[in-house]
Amino acid sequence: MNREPVSRELFDEVMVPNYAPGSVIPVKGEGSHVWDQEGKEYIDLAGGIAVTCLGHNHPGLVGALMEQAEKIWHLSNVMTNEPALRLAKTLCDLTFAERVFFANSGGEANEAAFKLARRYAWEHFGPEKNEIISFKSSFHGRTLFTVSVGGQPKYLEGFEPAPGGIHHADFNDLESVRKLISKDKTCAVVVEPIQGEGGVMPGDPEFLKGLRQLCDENDALLVFDEVQSGVGRTGHLYAYQMYGVTPDILSTAKGLGGGFPVAAMLTTEKVAKSLGIGTHGSTYGGNALACAVAQRVIDTVSQPDILKGVGARSERLRKRMMDIGERYGIFSEVRGSGLLLGCVLTEEWKGKAKEFLNAGLNEGVMVLIAGPNVVRLAPSLIIPEPDIDEALARFEAGVKKVCGK
Repeated sequence: MNREPVSRELFDEVMVPNYAPGSVIPVKGEGSHVWDQEGKEYIDLAGGIAVTCLGHNHPGLVGALMEQAEKIWHLSNVMTNEPALRLAKTLCDLTFAERVFFANSGGEANEAAFKLARRYAWEHFGPEKNEIISFKSSFHGRTLFTVSVGGQPKYLEGFEPAPGGIHHADFNDLESVRKLISKDKTCAVVVEPIQGEGGVMPGDPEFLKGLRQLCDENDALLVFDEVQSGVGRTGHLYAYQMYGVTPDILSTAKGLGGGFPVAAMLTTEKVAKSLGIGTHGSTYGGNALACAVAQRVIDTVSQPDILKGVGARSERLRKRMMDIGERYGIFSEVRGSGLLLGCVLTEEWKGKAKEFLNAGLNEGVMVLIAGPNVVRLAPSLIIPEPDIDEALARFEAGVKKVCGK
Protein backbone atom coordinates (compact mmCIF):
# COMPACT_ATOMS: atom_id res chain seq x y z
CA MET A 1 0.00 0.00 0.00
CA ASN A 2 1.43 3.34 -1.06
CA ARG A 3 1.41 6.10 1.53
CA GLU A 4 1.83 9.83 1.07
CA PRO A 5 5.14 11.31 2.29
CA VAL A 6 4.99 12.84 5.75
CA SER A 7 6.55 16.10 6.84
CA ARG A 8 8.94 16.89 9.68
CA GLU A 9 6.15 19.01 11.19
CA LEU A 10 4.18 15.83 11.92
CA PHE A 11 6.80 14.93 14.50
CA ASP A 12 5.82 17.92 16.61
CA GLU A 13 2.17 16.92 16.40
CA VAL A 14 2.41 13.24 17.33
CA MET A 15 5.73 12.50 19.05
CA VAL A 16 6.88 13.06 22.61
CA PRO A 17 9.33 16.00 22.35
CA ASN A 18 12.38 14.28 23.86
CA TYR A 19 14.14 14.34 20.48
CA ALA A 20 14.85 17.27 18.20
CA PRO A 21 15.33 15.70 14.77
CA GLY A 22 16.53 17.76 11.83
CA SER A 23 14.45 18.55 8.79
CA VAL A 24 15.91 15.73 6.66
CA ILE A 25 13.87 12.51 6.61
CA PRO A 26 15.83 9.64 5.00
CA VAL A 27 13.71 7.14 3.10
CA LYS A 28 16.21 4.83 1.41
CA GLY A 29 19.69 3.48 2.04
CA GLU A 30 22.19 1.44 0.06
CA GLY A 31 25.65 0.68 1.39
CA SER A 32 27.04 3.93 2.79
CA HIS A 33 24.58 6.09 0.86
CA VAL A 34 21.24 7.46 2.06
CA TRP A 35 18.54 9.37 0.16
CA ASP A 36 15.97 11.72 1.67
CA GLN A 37 12.38 12.45 0.64
CA GLU A 38 13.54 14.97 -1.94
CA GLY A 39 15.96 12.51 -3.52
CA LYS A 40 19.07 14.21 -2.14
CA GLU A 41 21.92 11.76 -1.56
CA TYR A 42 24.15 11.66 1.55
CA ILE A 43 27.21 9.64 2.48
CA ASP A 44 26.76 8.15 5.94
CA LEU A 45 29.68 8.50 8.37
CA ALA A 46 27.32 8.26 11.35
CA GLY A 47 26.13 4.68 11.03
CA GLY A 48 23.03 5.33 13.10
CA ILE A 49 25.42 5.95 16.03
CA ALA A 50 27.66 2.92 15.41
CA VAL A 51 24.70 0.66 14.57
CA THR A 52 24.64 0.01 10.82
CA CYS A 53 28.01 -1.73 10.89
CA LEU A 54 27.52 -3.29 7.45
CA GLY A 55 25.86 -0.28 5.88
CA HIS A 56 22.28 0.03 4.68
CA ASN A 57 20.29 -2.67 2.93
CA HIS A 58 23.12 -5.21 3.18
CA PRO A 59 22.04 -8.19 1.07
CA GLY A 60 23.20 -10.75 3.62
CA LEU A 61 21.18 -9.16 6.40
CA VAL A 62 18.13 -8.70 4.18
CA GLY A 63 18.40 -12.35 3.17
CA ALA A 64 18.69 -13.56 6.77
CA LEU A 65 15.65 -11.49 7.78
CA MET A 66 13.51 -12.69 4.88
CA GLU A 67 14.49 -16.32 5.36
CA GLN A 68 13.60 -16.27 9.06
CA ALA A 69 10.44 -14.22 8.44
CA GLU A 70 9.03 -17.13 6.46
CA LYS A 71 9.69 -19.54 9.35
CA ILE A 72 8.81 -18.11 12.76
CA TRP A 73 8.98 -14.59 14.17
CA HIS A 74 8.52 -14.82 17.88
CA LEU A 75 8.09 -17.23 20.76
CA SER A 76 7.74 -16.53 24.44
CA ASN A 77 10.67 -17.46 26.64
CA VAL A 78 8.62 -20.41 27.86
CA MET A 79 10.30 -21.93 24.80
CA THR A 80 13.65 -21.33 23.14
CA ASN A 81 14.32 -21.05 19.41
CA GLU A 82 17.01 -22.12 16.97
CA PRO A 83 18.37 -18.68 15.95
CA ALA A 84 18.85 -17.68 19.61
CA LEU A 85 20.69 -20.89 20.43
CA ARG A 86 22.94 -20.64 17.38
CA LEU A 87 23.79 -17.00 18.08
CA ALA A 88 24.53 -17.68 21.74
CA LYS A 89 26.85 -20.54 20.77
CA THR A 90 28.64 -18.32 18.24
CA LEU A 91 29.15 -15.51 20.77
CA CYS A 92 30.51 -17.98 23.32
CA ASP A 93 32.87 -19.50 20.73
CA LEU A 94 34.24 -16.09 19.70
CA THR A 95 34.58 -14.47 23.14
CA PHE A 96 35.40 -15.19 26.79
CA ALA A 97 31.70 -15.85 27.43
CA GLU A 98 30.17 -19.11 28.52
CA ARG A 99 26.60 -17.88 28.94
CA VAL A 100 24.44 -15.32 27.09
CA PHE A 101 21.31 -13.34 27.97
CA PHE A 102 19.49 -11.65 25.07
CA ALA A 103 17.72 -8.29 25.25
CA ASN A 104 16.60 -5.55 22.85
CA SER A 105 18.85 -2.57 23.50
CA GLY A 106 22.10 -1.51 25.11
CA GLY A 107 20.22 -0.07 28.06
CA GLU A 108 18.50 -3.41 28.65
CA ALA A 109 21.76 -5.34 28.32
CA ASN A 110 23.38 -3.03 30.87
CA GLU A 111 20.36 -3.25 33.18
CA ALA A 112 20.79 -7.02 33.14
CA ALA A 113 24.54 -6.70 33.72
CA PHE A 114 24.16 -4.43 36.73
CA LYS A 115 21.40 -6.55 38.24
CA LEU A 116 23.51 -9.66 37.78
CA ALA A 117 26.53 -8.03 39.42
CA ARG A 118 24.50 -7.11 42.49
CA ARG A 119 22.77 -10.47 42.74
CA TYR A 120 26.06 -12.35 42.37
CA ALA A 121 27.55 -10.36 45.26
CA TRP A 122 24.36 -10.83 47.31
CA GLU A 123 24.54 -14.59 46.87
CA HIS A 124 28.27 -14.95 47.50
CA PHE A 125 29.09 -12.20 49.99
CA GLY A 126 25.86 -10.85 51.46
CA PRO A 127 23.55 -7.84 51.02
CA GLU A 128 26.06 -5.20 52.14
CA LYS A 129 28.26 -5.78 49.07
CA ASN A 130 26.10 -3.85 46.61
CA GLU A 131 28.03 -0.75 45.54
CA ILE A 132 28.87 -0.07 41.89
CA ILE A 133 31.75 2.11 40.75
CA SER A 134 31.35 3.81 37.39
CA PHE A 135 33.03 6.81 35.76
CA LYS A 136 32.32 10.45 35.13
CA SER A 137 31.25 11.21 31.55
CA SER A 138 30.20 7.59 31.02
CA PHE A 139 26.95 6.56 29.36
CA HIS A 140 25.18 3.25 29.94
CA GLY A 141 21.56 3.77 28.89
CA ARG A 142 18.36 5.60 29.79
CA THR A 143 16.62 3.33 32.30
CA LEU A 144 16.64 4.77 35.80
CA PHE A 145 19.29 2.27 36.92
CA THR A 146 21.57 2.66 33.89
CA VAL A 147 21.29 6.46 33.78
CA SER A 148 22.25 6.49 37.47
CA VAL A 149 25.31 4.35 36.81
CA GLY A 150 26.17 6.64 33.90
CA GLY A 151 28.35 9.59 34.78
CA GLN A 152 26.41 12.45 33.20
CA PRO A 153 24.13 14.11 35.78
CA LYS A 154 22.14 16.00 33.13
CA TYR A 155 20.45 12.74 32.10
CA LEU A 156 19.25 12.12 35.66
CA GLU A 157 17.89 15.59 36.32
CA GLY A 158 14.20 15.51 37.21
CA PHE A 159 14.10 11.73 37.62
CA GLU A 160 15.35 11.47 41.20
CA PRO A 161 15.45 9.80 43.62
CA ALA A 162 18.02 7.63 41.89
CA PRO A 163 19.02 4.12 42.90
CA GLY A 164 21.68 4.28 45.62
CA GLY A 165 25.03 2.60 46.08
CA ILE A 166 26.60 4.10 42.95
CA HIS A 167 29.90 6.03 42.93
CA HIS A 168 31.71 7.78 40.07
CA ALA A 169 35.47 7.83 39.68
CA ASP A 170 37.59 9.69 37.12
CA PHE A 171 38.09 7.86 33.83
CA ASN A 172 41.70 6.81 33.20
CA ASP A 173 42.58 7.63 36.83
CA LEU A 174 43.20 4.39 38.69
CA GLU A 175 43.95 6.17 41.95
CA SER A 176 40.43 7.65 41.99
CA VAL A 177 39.06 4.10 41.79
CA ARG A 178 41.38 2.87 44.51
CA LYS A 179 39.95 5.51 46.84
CA LEU A 180 36.39 4.26 46.29
CA ILE A 181 36.70 0.50 46.01
CA SER A 182 35.99 -1.68 49.03
CA LYS A 183 36.18 -5.42 49.53
CA ASP A 184 33.22 -5.24 51.88
CA LYS A 185 30.90 -3.09 49.76
CA THR A 186 31.92 -2.94 46.07
CA CYS A 187 30.19 -5.52 43.90
CA ALA A 188 31.30 -4.24 40.47
CA VAL A 189 33.31 -1.73 38.47
CA VAL A 190 31.54 -0.71 35.25
CA VAL A 191 33.51 0.85 32.40
CA GLU A 192 33.35 1.59 28.69
CA PRO A 193 36.75 0.62 27.25
CA ILE A 194 36.21 3.59 24.95
CA GLN A 195 33.81 6.23 26.23
CA GLY A 196 31.47 7.01 23.36
CA GLU A 197 28.96 9.66 24.39
CA GLY A 198 31.60 11.06 26.74
CA GLY A 199 33.70 12.31 23.82
CA VAL A 200 35.20 9.17 22.21
CA MET A 201 37.79 8.82 24.95
CA PRO A 202 39.87 5.61 24.81
CA GLY A 203 40.73 3.85 28.01
CA ASP A 204 44.43 3.73 28.78
CA PRO A 205 45.62 0.09 28.60
CA GLU A 206 47.29 0.26 31.99
CA PHE A 207 44.15 1.80 33.50
CA LEU A 208 41.96 -1.05 32.27
CA LYS A 209 44.49 -3.65 33.41
CA GLY A 210 44.56 -1.91 36.77
CA LEU A 211 40.78 -2.14 37.03
CA ARG A 212 40.99 -5.87 36.44
CA GLN A 213 43.53 -6.20 39.23
CA LEU A 214 41.55 -4.04 41.66
CA CYS A 215 38.41 -6.08 41.00
CA ASP A 216 40.28 -9.32 41.63
CA GLU A 217 41.74 -7.98 44.87
CA ASN A 218 38.34 -6.81 46.12
CA ASP A 219 36.11 -9.69 44.99
CA ALA A 220 34.30 -7.38 42.59
CA LEU A 221 33.13 -8.09 39.05
CA LEU A 222 34.51 -6.12 36.11
CA VAL A 223 31.77 -5.09 33.67
CA PHE A 224 32.67 -3.84 30.19
CA ASP A 225 30.02 -1.81 28.40
CA GLU A 226 30.81 -2.55 24.75
CA VAL A 227 27.51 -1.35 23.37
CA GLN A 228 29.34 1.16 21.16
CA SER A 229 32.87 -0.29 20.96
CA GLY A 230 31.84 -3.86 20.12
CA VAL A 231 31.04 -5.87 16.98
CA GLY A 232 34.19 -5.03 15.05
CA ARG A 233 34.13 -1.30 15.66
CA THR A 234 37.78 -1.22 16.83
CA GLY A 235 39.08 -3.78 14.35
CA HIS A 236 38.58 -6.51 16.97
CA LEU A 237 35.27 -8.26 17.49
CA TYR A 238 35.22 -6.70 20.97
CA ALA A 239 37.55 -4.05 22.36
CA TYR A 240 38.51 -6.13 25.40
CA GLN A 241 40.40 -8.38 22.99
CA MET A 242 42.40 -5.39 21.77
CA TYR A 243 43.29 -4.40 25.34
CA GLY A 244 44.01 -7.93 26.57
CA VAL A 245 41.73 -7.36 29.58
CA THR A 246 38.93 -9.87 30.09
CA PRO A 247 35.81 -8.72 31.95
CA ASP A 248 33.42 -10.88 33.95
CA ILE A 249 30.39 -9.41 32.19
CA LEU A 250 30.12 -7.66 28.81
CA SER A 251 27.16 -5.85 27.26
CA THR A 252 26.74 -5.62 23.50
CA ALA A 253 24.09 -4.03 21.27
CA LYS A 254 24.09 -1.34 18.55
CA GLY A 255 26.09 -3.04 15.78
CA LEU A 256 25.04 -6.52 16.92
CA GLY A 257 21.93 -6.40 14.74
CA GLY A 258 23.30 -4.11 12.04
CA GLY A 259 20.16 -1.97 12.49
CA PHE A 260 17.76 -4.61 13.81
CA PRO A 261 17.09 -4.14 17.55
CA VAL A 262 18.97 -6.79 19.53
CA ALA A 263 21.36 -6.84 22.47
CA ALA A 264 23.14 -9.35 24.65
CA MET A 265 24.85 -9.67 28.00
CA LEU A 266 27.81 -12.06 27.96
CA THR A 267 29.27 -13.65 31.08
CA THR A 268 30.88 -16.74 32.59
CA GLU A 269 29.09 -19.86 33.77
CA LYS A 270 29.98 -19.12 37.40
CA VAL A 271 28.56 -15.60 37.36
CA ALA A 272 25.54 -16.51 35.23
CA LYS A 273 24.26 -18.94 37.87
CA SER A 274 23.10 -15.98 39.97
CA LEU A 275 20.37 -15.19 37.43
CA GLY A 276 18.37 -18.32 38.14
CA ILE A 277 14.87 -19.10 36.93
CA GLY A 278 12.53 -16.15 37.39
CA THR A 279 15.15 -13.61 38.49
CA HIS A 280 15.18 -11.60 35.26
CA GLY A 281 13.54 -11.65 31.85
CA SER A 282 12.64 -9.95 28.58
CA THR A 283 9.60 -10.55 26.38
CA TYR A 284 11.44 -9.87 23.13
CA GLY A 285 14.93 -10.88 24.26
CA GLY A 286 16.10 -13.73 22.05
CA ASN A 287 13.51 -12.97 19.39
CA ALA A 288 13.99 -15.31 16.43
CA LEU A 289 14.02 -12.56 13.78
CA ALA A 290 16.53 -10.47 15.71
CA CYS A 291 18.86 -13.39 16.42
CA ALA A 292 18.80 -14.58 12.81
CA VAL A 293 19.92 -11.15 11.62
CA ALA A 294 22.52 -10.83 14.38
CA GLN A 295 23.92 -14.23 13.45
CA ARG A 296 24.58 -13.00 9.92
CA VAL A 297 26.16 -9.81 11.30
CA ILE A 298 28.56 -11.71 13.57
CA ASP A 299 29.38 -14.28 10.87
CA THR A 300 30.29 -11.43 8.52
CA VAL A 301 32.05 -9.01 10.87
CA SER A 302 34.18 -11.73 12.50
CA GLN A 303 35.87 -12.55 9.20
CA PRO A 304 39.59 -11.60 9.41
CA ASP A 305 39.52 -9.52 6.22
CA ILE A 306 36.63 -7.43 7.53
CA LEU A 307 38.37 -6.74 10.85
CA LYS A 308 41.68 -5.99 9.13
CA GLY A 309 39.94 -3.57 6.78
CA VAL A 310 38.66 -1.53 9.72
CA GLY A 311 42.23 -0.50 10.54
CA ALA A 312 42.98 0.67 7.00
CA ARG A 313 39.76 2.68 6.80
CA SER A 314 40.45 4.14 10.22
CA GLU A 315 43.84 5.44 9.17
CA ARG A 316 42.41 6.97 6.02
CA LEU A 317 39.68 8.77 7.96
CA ARG A 318 41.99 9.83 10.77
CA LYS A 319 44.63 11.28 8.46
CA ARG A 320 42.17 13.15 6.26
CA MET A 321 40.28 14.61 9.22
CA MET A 322 43.53 15.79 10.81
CA ASP A 323 44.50 17.38 7.49
CA ILE A 324 41.18 19.24 7.45
CA GLY A 325 41.66 20.17 11.09
CA GLU A 326 45.10 21.63 10.45
CA ARG A 327 44.05 23.54 7.34
CA TYR A 328 41.20 25.30 9.12
CA GLY A 329 42.48 25.23 12.70
CA ILE A 330 39.43 23.33 13.98
CA PHE A 331 40.73 19.99 15.39
CA SER A 332 43.38 19.55 18.06
CA GLU A 333 43.40 15.75 17.73
CA VAL A 334 41.53 12.79 16.30
CA ARG A 335 41.21 10.10 18.97
CA GLY A 336 39.49 6.77 19.31
CA SER A 337 40.08 3.39 17.74
CA GLY A 338 39.11 1.73 14.50
CA LEU A 339 35.95 3.27 13.11
CA LEU A 340 34.92 4.97 16.32
CA LEU A 341 36.71 8.30 16.03
CA GLY A 342 36.35 11.64 17.80
CA CYS A 343 37.66 14.84 16.24
CA VAL A 344 38.29 17.21 19.13
CA LEU A 345 37.64 20.89 18.47
CA THR A 346 40.33 23.46 19.24
CA GLU A 347 39.80 26.14 21.89
CA GLU A 348 38.69 28.59 19.21
CA TRP A 349 35.89 26.30 18.07
CA LYS A 350 34.81 24.73 21.35
CA GLY A 351 31.07 24.30 21.75
CA LYS A 352 30.40 24.38 18.01
CA ALA A 353 30.41 20.70 17.04
CA LYS A 354 26.74 20.89 16.03
CA GLU A 355 27.57 23.63 13.54
CA PHE A 356 29.96 21.28 11.73
CA LEU A 357 27.41 18.46 11.81
CA ASN A 358 24.79 20.71 10.19
CA ALA A 359 27.26 22.11 7.67
CA GLY A 360 28.21 18.59 6.63
CA LEU A 361 24.57 17.61 6.27
CA ASN A 362 23.97 20.56 3.99
CA GLU A 363 26.81 19.33 1.77
CA GLY A 364 25.57 15.72 1.73
CA VAL A 365 27.52 13.96 4.47
CA MET A 366 26.20 12.61 7.79
CA VAL A 367 28.44 12.84 10.86
CA LEU A 368 27.80 12.74 14.61
CA ILE A 369 28.80 14.70 17.66
CA ALA A 370 29.86 13.46 21.09
CA GLY A 371 29.06 16.46 23.24
CA PRO A 372 29.54 20.06 22.09
CA ASN A 373 33.29 19.74 21.49
CA VAL A 374 33.74 16.54 19.47
CA VAL A 375 32.74 15.57 15.92
CA ARG A 376 32.23 11.80 15.98
CA LEU A 377 32.58 9.34 13.11
CA ALA A 378 31.17 5.80 13.23
CA PRO A 379 30.59 4.65 9.64
CA SER A 380 29.99 1.20 8.23
CA LEU A 381 32.92 -1.16 8.82
CA ILE A 382 32.95 -1.89 5.09
CA ILE A 383 32.54 1.64 3.71
CA PRO A 384 34.40 1.80 0.38
CA GLU A 385 37.46 4.05 0.28
CA PRO A 386 36.05 6.20 -2.55
CA ASP A 387 33.05 6.90 -0.33
CA ILE A 388 35.37 7.98 2.48
CA ASP A 389 37.17 10.36 0.15
CA GLU A 390 33.98 11.84 -1.24
CA ALA A 391 32.44 12.17 2.23
CA LEU A 392 35.43 14.08 3.53
CA ALA A 393 35.51 16.32 0.48
CA ARG A 394 31.89 17.21 1.24
CA PHE A 395 32.66 17.68 4.93
CA GLU A 396 35.53 20.03 4.07
CA ALA A 397 33.18 22.05 1.88
CA GLY A 398 30.96 22.47 4.91
CA VAL A 399 33.90 23.38 7.13
CA LYS A 400 34.91 26.11 4.67
CA LYS A 401 31.50 27.72 5.02
CA VAL A 402 31.53 27.54 8.82
CA CYS A 403 35.01 29.02 8.92
CA GLY A 404 34.20 31.68 6.34
CA LYS A 405 36.99 30.65 3.97
